[in-house]
Amino acid sequence: MGDEWEPPIPAGYSDANRAFLQAFMARGTLTFREAQKVLAGIKGAIEDDDGAVPPQSITMADFENFVRSAREAVEPLDYDIRNTRDQVRGGERVWAFINAHSDPATQMGTARSPEEVAYIKRLLDAMFDQYNTPRMEVMAVDEGQALRVSRPTRRESNIHGNNNNNNGGGGEGSDAEGGDGDGDGTTTVSRGLKHSEVLSLLASLVAEGWLDKSRDGFYSLTPRALMELWSWLMATYNDPDAEAEWQHIKFCEACKEIVTYGQRCNEPDCTIRLHDICEDGFWRTRRERTCPKCSTPWEGNHYVGERAVTSRSGFQRGRGRKGRRSQATEAVEEEDEEEEED
Repeated sequence: MGDEWEPPIPAGYSDANRAFLQAFMARGTLTFREAQKVLAGIKGAIEDDDGAVPPQSITMADFENFVRSAREAVEPLDYDIRNTRDQVRGGERVWAFINAHSDPATQMGTARSPEEVAYIKRLLDAMFDQYNTPRMEVMAVDEGQALRVSRPTRRESNIHGNNNNNNGGGGEGSDAEGGDGDGDGTTTVSRGLKHSEVLSLLASLVAEGWLDKSRDGFYSLTPRALMELWSWLMATYNDPDAEAEWQHIKFCEACKEIVTYGQRCNEPDCTIRLHDICEDGFWRTRRERTCPKCSTPWEGNHYVGERAVTSRSGFQRGRGRKGRRSQATEAVEEEDEEEEED
């Protein structure tokens, strides 16, 4: 038997690099300020200094060197380290340790049951399809909407059940959302999740850094999740043959990264989007505050993300109603339907 393959070690890779990578993997994400504390602790432990190493002594160049070595070490194992700016929290840059081959099952669903993985897929469908339309690009769901997709629809169950029957049961073609075949052509359809199980799963995904929960109770993908699932989101929800048309996954005109929280052109059919964090720099480079595509005046009050809901008068009125938390969102949906009829 030949020797087992071992990934190549980057030149100069030390115990400090190993400790940094282990700390990074344990956290999943790092900001520069967090990395300063991690590297200061590692440096102090390795150099055995009498006094603690001040985090402020760790420079961005130091951090970037450690990230570069870590990327070289994990790349042969199909992992990567990427970074993006946090769209919601002031644009702070976030670095994430990710699987380079990402989909919901391999990322959020690593330690999940088949029913939980299937639910996560339905939740993403709700965020990026059902509650992401040309009129309202929300790309987030409140608790009530998250509970609505706790179980597969009858149509989904029939589709997956038929697929499993056609594939002879639990072979390669079986789908977790449709259940597992037992080899004799019969199919066990996924039961979905109880509401208590959904709430527990959502809390877990927030704690693990996959979902963010806002003060208004909306769940959306975190920077880490967007970096992990970027390719999958594009392949699943966008039409590559309709680049000039409205797409479910949008990109900032300034930085070219995904927009799930930001601003949109006032013209409903226009496809220009901007992050809030990119807005000032973008307009400083232009003579007029007009859309670069359709020349419509840019008012800055047409939103992408949960503000597409929370900024509406129907949401403000619905907040005062007694009942389920999603009633304020439902009030906006009703208001939007009335506008479409008009």
